[in-house]
Amino acid sequence: MNVLSLFDGMSCGRIALDRLGIKVDNYYASEIDKYAIEVSKANYPEIIQVGDITKLDLSTLPKIDLIMGGSPCQGFSFAGKQLAFDDPRSMLFFEFVKCVETLKPKYFLLENVRMKKEYLDVISEYMGVEPLFINSSLVSAQSRQRYYWTNIPNVELPQERGIVLRDILEGDTGEHKPVKRTERNARHLKKLGDKSLCMTATMYKGAGNNGMTLVPQQIGTAVDVNGHDILKRVYSPDGKSPTVNTCQGGNREPKVICGRYVGRYKVDGVRQDHKGSIAGKSTQMLELRRDDKTNNISTVQKDNVLVKDDVYWRKLTPLECMRLQTVQDDYLMPVSNTQKYKLLGNGWTIEVIAHILKNMEA
Repeated sequence: MNVLSLFDGMSCGRIALDRLGIKVDNYYASEIDKYAIEVSKANYPEIIQVGDITKLDLSTLPKIDLIMGGSPCQGFSFAGKQLAFDDPRSMLFFEFVKCVETLKPKYFLLENVRMKKEYLDVISEYMGVEPLFINSSLVSAQSRQRYYWTNIPNVELPQERGIVLRDILEGDTGEHKPVKRTERNARHLKKLGDKSLCMTATMYKGAGNNGMTLVPQQIGTAVDVNGHDILKRVYSPDGKSPTVNTCQGGNREPKVICGRYVGRYKVDGVRQDHKGSIAGKSTQMLELRRDDKTNNISTVQKDNVLVKDDVYWRKLTPLECMRLQTVQDDYLMPVSNTQKYKLLGNGWTIEVIAHILKNMEA
């Protein structure tokens, strides 16, 4: 199989093909970021780097079987200014279209972010197919909602695997920073009474074949971080991570609760219930379970995890972000941590891509 990967980044597409055991004869990568190229070469020295897609002479390529890529999303993303095709980076989408129309591969796969329907319709018209909407949370501990346009047949949503942040954490990294309790809605810590959060239906969103998928659970606010509220959010290890983005410093890395466990657990077979007292009343408080399980799904606000004042937060490490993108631990990334976060944020969730590509016919 000959593959052309546009906006190749750290070669996530190549990882997915390897994971499926698909033989690749030639893998052509169009990428201009020197750090991304360095990572790709460290893992796949045989990759053929073809440089800037706008300068590539397509007539020099052999018959291509698969074209894949995620064109720059800044112009479409709800997190940006939504300049759409007025953003020169978004115009690179048409380079993808040109490659498909010129090279006529058997298969193509295009990925992009959630966007307004009017932009979605334009892309769908050019690609000639309607997109599949997949949240990476079905196959990883990260909530990452993306559209995928492909002519690969019979692609359905992956099954929910029930992976949460706790499943991918390295453990105590030694980085502990204070958390302020969040007072917002039923998914957050309450100040008065410290009511527990049950794993209720409001913590789920419709997705996947079973109709439900876990979502990130913010349970605190970092007190020593400046800037927008989004940068201060601290999440429970029993939910999903928010989407890993390019980070780029400024405390943009996802943050997770850490620190000592208190509350409901067993000692010598006897359940130990933590009971606080506010205004003379016994209270049930947010409790981090020691058995690494989530609590029962119900509609009643009870039986969840307890956070005391001595619980702290830390950033997710680069390795943990690799795991959020379902990249294997031994994938070489000989670049700075700053560049690791950036490349992972720009990358693909490998298990989602593998799920789509597995339907290709030989």
